[in-house]
Amino acid sequence: MGKITSLGTHFGPYLIESENNEVVAVHGHELDPNPSGIGQAYLHRSELRVLKPSVRRSWLEQGPGERTDQRGREPFVEVTWDEAVNLASGELKRIYGSFGPDALFAGSYGWGSSGRVHAPSALLFRLLRMCGGYTDVWGTYSSSAAEAIVPYFLGMRYHSAIGRGTSWSVIEKHTDLFVSFGGLRRSNTEVTYGGQGTHHTEDWMKSAAQNGTEFLNIGPLRDDIDLGIQSRWQPIKPGTDVALMLACIYVLITNESVDQEFVEKYVHGWDRFSRYVTGESDGVPKSASWASSITGIDALVIENLAIEMSRRRTLINLGLSVQRADHGEQSYWAATALACALGQIGRPGGGIAFPFGAQGNVGAGQVRKRVPGIPIPPRPSNSPVISVSRFRELIDQPGETFNCNGETGEFPDIKMVWWAGGNPFHHHQNLSQLESAWQRPQTIIVQEPFWTPTARRADIVFPTTIPIERNDIGGAENLLISHARAVDPPGEALDDYEILAKVAERFELREKFTEGRTADEWVKVLYDLFRVENDWAPKFEDFLEAGYLRYPEMSDMGVNEQVFLEEFRFDPRKNPLGTPSGKIELWSEQIAAFEYEDCPPHPAWLEPYERLGGAGSDRWPLHLISNQPSVRLHSQYDHTQPSTGSKVAGREPVRIHPDAAEARGIVDGDVVRLFNDRGSCLAGAVLDNALMHEVVQLSTGAWYDPDSNGMCRAGNPNVLTFDKGTSQLAQGPSSHTCLVEVERFEGVIPRVEAYDPPEFVTRQQ
Repeated sequence: MGKITSLGTHFGPYLIESENNEVVAVHGHELDPNPSGIGQAYLHRSELRVLKPSVRRSWLEQGPGERTDQRGREPFVEVTWDEAVNLASGELKRIYGSFGPDALFAGSYGWGSSGRVHAPSALLFRLLRMCGGYTDVWGTYSSSAAEAIVPYFLGMRYHSAIGRGTSWSVIEKHTDLFVSFGGLRRSNTEVTYGGQGTHHTEDWMKSAAQNGTEFLNIGPLRDDIDLGIQSRWQPIKPGTDVALMLACIYVLITNESVDQEFVEKYVHGWDRFSRYVTGESDGVPKSASWASSITGIDALVIENLAIEMSRRRTLINLGLSVQRADHGEQSYWAATALACALGQIGRPGGGIAFPFGAQGNVGAGQVRKRVPGIPIPPRPSNSPVISVSRFRELIDQPGETFNCNGETGEFPDIKMVWWAGGNPFHHHQNLSQLESAWQRPQTIIVQEPFWTPTARRADIVFPTTIPIERNDIGGAENLLISHARAVDPPGEALDDYEILAKVAERFELREKFTEGRTADEWVKVLYDLFRVENDWAPKFEDFLEAGYLRYPEMSDMGVNEQVFLEEFRFDPRKNPLGTPSGKIELWSEQIAAFEYEDCPPHPAWLEPYERLGGAGSDRWPLHLISNQPSVRLHSQYDHTQPSTGSKVAGREPVRIHPDAAEARGIVDGDVVRLFNDRGSCLAGAVLDNALMHEVVQLSTGAWYDPDSNGMCRAGNPNVLTFDKGTSQLAQGPSSHTCLVEVERFEGVIPRVEAYDPPEFVTRQQ
């Protein structure tokens, strides 16, 4: 056996076996009962590695802002590190001097690294805040709507609520009915931002089912839950969950099944909200028959579900998908209102939960302190901040006014973009619009190990290492992992830390940026800081030798026992929530003061810009579900196994119900075209009856590969999605509100070119 080194990743811990500077095997960690197959991507040595610093030819020869329409098409010139760093540093100084820091956008976003030292965006923020600042971002593409709305009705940050959530160890003992809106997909639980520990979600779900917990999956995909357990499926038209929730509350009100004691003692605004539900305030009773016409669920089924939930210990779970939709804020608020009506919040196994089925650490319990990262200076007080998913509007619409979460701002004129650790040409909506807007900045710098769609559209590309090529440290919910360098990086690739230290030197900030330490020395410093607050931890040398340590508070299955809002229920006066009333707020005076038409001060059904049976469905009869892939993390390593092994006809697979396929003359394995007014893409057809007839499912993450007409040949669904904020409150992405049509592709099938390396040329004298 070759050299064995440990590695922590967003998708779990591994043991990397290497020989002669090559990875020969990727083994699951000894403590991990269900290691993710995604880690096998590290076996691949790719011709798509960025091997040397590279500069787009026109930018190099003619200067910033030249021929920006050729980004993604023009050849690159490889240069030395000194020249590349001088070019980037000089351009940054020019932007600061001529336009000010607001003209720089560095809101880098992505799952760059689970290590605490080599987190690329954090290192970039550290440097640029030392240099003078930049236009920054708030929120995430994953959960912006939830992040914005939860503090208004629970008085705590969304991620804090997740950490305090009811644990699996409580669910398996006490929950009778686990109702999940937005899926409970096991593959999603293989990953966790910042580091996934051992994979136990599957075991916990099976244990809960064996102990009598019944799982109800409410969503358009029957297999959006672990098929290893016996579960119920309630199909629902995508984006209509709020209508179902309100109707269930209506049934409870009219059947006098609301827990009146709970809503009077623990809820602010119940009377005004209930008048909306019954139709007293707007003339529209949110009855089961009303919801049936919207959701496609029979009215009697809705009525029976509401009564069943009131008679059993019921936990209502919200995935992330339901809030990534038009007016997505309402899903989390309405579900909490339903849990309030049932009166089980704060009781073991009942109440509200989120987002089980979205990450692997949900339900583990909040018991440990994260390993500290390299410090990031505070954001300058005058730095502009936008909602992260309004990035395209930022670079495309300088001077435009925007509203977000009670604040009004103006988009600055972005002259330069510096991106580290992400791929906006994967996660952003309406990629053809982004492609056009991407031409506006004068300079775009990208730090990237591979020639991704974003790197190919840069002016300066710095080649970076990947996790198996550097030392680091990272935590998960039940483990602390030593990331040990298994192989040397190819070509001239450097760690993000060293790249930015070189830039810092040009600003006479190297000493301040590095604090006189190498990256490896920072690994020890961060561990020692962790050890100060965790005296049970071994010495650093012993930790490195073992490769990991386990948190002693955690059970063998990685879960600490806790009940969400248990203290609040026990004594709401002694343990008030952080809302103005100290209670759960179903009417928010704060939101009312914003006067947003698209976000009223109580949970509400608001018609989306398109949906099945509603606007747009006469032209586009299928709803697109663009969920997370099971064979990769977002778009990472899409050019390697296991992602390439999932392709159909060389492109991303799209699942179609056999009846919908037959009506369109589509057979299994066909190359099909998905299209709407926003764009089109090709995909490989997979016929599957595990989804609703009017739904197609195409996972995100295929590398964006537009032809001359903008059609993505690889199958990225974000050429079809609408780039619109969820509401003025969160301005989050609404990608799951998307109607399309599908047809069999006729003619010569084009080759996918996304995985070809770019062209390189020599510098013209």
